[in-house]
Amino acid sequence: MAQLTLVPRDIEAYAEAHTEHVSPLLEELRELTYAEVASPHMQVGRMEGTFLRLLVALLQARRVLEIGTFTGYSALCMAEALPEDGEIITCDLNPSVAEVARRFFARSPHGHKVHLRLGPALETLRTLKGPFDLAFIDADKGNYAAYYDAVLPLVRPGGLVVADNVLWSGRVLQPESAQDHAIVAFNQKVAEDPRVEKVMLTVRDGLLLARKR
Repeated sequence: MAQLTLVPRDIEAYAEAHTEHVSPLLEELRELTYAEVASPHMQVGRMEGTFLRLLVALLQARRVLEIGTFTGYSALCMAEALPEDGEIITCDLNPSVAEVARRFFARSPHGHKVHLRLGPALETLRTLKGPFDLAFIDADKGNYAAYYDAVLPLVRPGGLVVADNVLWSGRVLQPESAQDHAIVAFNQKVAEDPRVEKVMLTVRDGLLLARKR
């Protein structure tokens, strides 16, 4: 499924050129993902990864929770902003992409901060204790609402829940499939939730930020 282009390609390129560069290891991971892994578009983009890293730094976060590791790009971006004793717990179900992520975590000076939990994320979440400073949701869209309900109690007051793909390549405007409707329902759920203040951003495929009151 092609992603909706929200701004002209040359404007995106200009914005990327004026954004903090990522590390050579992250560039290598991006290239490998696009060359060797199925559905490489599931990886967050360079600017989105940098944005996540900046959010972690601004929050002065020490604990981060991620639902959906894929090949580990977003986890490593966020780990770079954590202190040496910080941690990110990242959850995924796919052992083949998790193995790619583990290889790159092992090569990164920040990899010791990342703890990958393999298995159904909702089961993993039931074993975790908060508080977390930030939770990033970027996994199967049909479970977004369930992930949100599970992670919000684990996030500290003033912390963030960030959800990716909330514009869903524009299909939120004319939902047809079950996944389309799941994203629409999730977006509405957060919009109506008085426990958070929220903003939806037109970054890449849409990012929703919800700050816990």
